[in-house]
This record gives sequence, structure tokens and C-alpha cells, in this order.
Amino acid sequence: MADRMDELDRKILLQLQKDTTPSIEEIARSVGSSKTPVWNRIRKMREKGIITREVAILDADALGFEACFFVLIRTSEHDAGWQKAFLKALRERAEVQEAHRLAGDIDYILKVRVPNARAYDVFYQALISEVKIHNVTALLSMEEIKSTTALPL
Repeated sequence: MADRMDELDRKILLQLQKDTTPSIEEIARSVGSSKTPVWNRIRKMREKGIITREVAILDADALGFEACFFVLIRTSEHDAGWQKAFLKALRERAEVQEAHRLAGDIDYILKVRVPNARAYDVFYQALISEVKIHNVTALLSMEEIKSTTALPL
């Protein structure tokens, strides 16, 4: 559908990426359309999987999750069993906000959000007790400069 999206679809998605709480009527007004076509387009984008879910974005600092670590992982293991165990360990840990498999010298990068360095160490110790990891480098984010979930439509 991405190749068949028109300007109205893009306007709707840009609005929804900012805030999904306005009513359909308010969204329609903001994108210069009427309620029914906007509702139909949103419904179709949900059905096609373009809109996958709608969530509340929470303030991590306000909730006590003041430490954000980027964890670089190198492994000497690349077999299916190890990968399955590693992915299971990541998916079961709420501290892991993002995980990416990379090309290059680093195999994986994780974004881990915890209250403090001690909580990160608890996470780290649990992870290495479950799966063999060759090398781990943790980088503490000193300041979040930009964070968005919005795509550049």
C-alpha cells in the first residue's frame, strides 16, 4: 500500500504518529477532509498492517528508569540453538526496549532501560548466565537528544 498512498493518507499517518487521542472528527479537520473517508482510510491501513498498534508513550525518567544503556554484543556462537536461546532471553526481559542484529564487527545492539547502574548489572549477570557471550560493551547514554517513533513520511 505504501506505493499507493496519497497525500491524504500521509497527512493522516503524520497526525497519528504525533497523537492518536484526537477523535476521528478532529483528525479529519486537521488533515482537511471529512470524518467518513478518514475513518475508512485508517481502518484500511490497520487491516493492511500499516498501522500495527497504538500505544501510550511513557516518560521513563518520571517512572524511575533514569539509565539508558546501549549494549554492544559480540558472540562466537552462531548456531540456531544459541540464537534461539539468546532471542528468548531478550524477549523475556522488559528492560530490553530494542534489539537489533547487525552487520559488521558487532553482532547485536540492545537498548536497555533500567533505574540505575546496579539494575543494569543485575540484567547483565542474568543475561550472561543464560547464554554464552564473547564480548559485551555497555555504553551509558548521558543525554537523550532525540527519540521518536515517527517515520519520515
